[in-house]
Amino acid sequence: MSIRVMIVDDQDLLRMGLAMVLAAESDMVVVGEAADGETAVERAMALQPDVILMDVRMPALDGIEATRRIVADRQDARVIILTTFDLDEYAFGGLNAGASGFLLKDAPPAELLAAVRAVATGEAIVSPRITRRMLDLYGGKLPVAGSEATSAQLAALTQRERQVLVAVGEGLSNPEIASRLFLSESTVKTHVGRILSKLDLRDRVQAVILAHREGLV
Repeated sequence: MSIRVMIVDDQDLLRMGLAMVLAAESDMVVVGEAADGETAVERAMALQPDVILMDVRMPALDGIEATRRIVADRQDARVIILTTFDLDEYAFGGLNAGASGFLLKDAPPAELLAAVRAVATGEAIVSPRITRRMLDLYGGKLPVAGSEATSAQLAALTQRERQVLVAVGEGLSNPEIASRLFLSESTVKTHVGRILSKLDLRDRVQAVILAHREGLV
């Protein structure tokens, strides 16, 4: 089954380039495009894409607010924020809005495709280096559970779940975690789901942030 992707950017040439890269893949299909945030929200509701590539700075409605509205309507929406700079505070704002990560606009095609596939399966696209920088700059503003609740909830994790959480915090994918811990990918996926539930986290992005904030990584 193809991954349904929507591209949102106010630059026509960029949308065209992204669409060409995605359309060349047998497991992906571009179901729609938008040049501003308001149109993006409308089309996301109508088209129900699996993954949305979202620009930050756009007319009418920026990508952060558009992401917030889309995720509020669809909790399973997967949004990748597109940014020019890897330390763009607006991109960080996208994580607060519910994005599954962010990607540089000049990322190689292979990295873009890997990101779309990863996010479509519930992964997060936030590198350990960027996470560390985010915590340095915005620590207390990033969206994770309160510190008291977090400490108690962390204590409830099994040893294996803590190992998986550390690996998630290091930026490892499910296959990489499976290889490191000698588990099947389905078992890793189950552990990640239990970790998110026990720690009351929305998604893998929050797990990455929490792992760094709590000093597990």
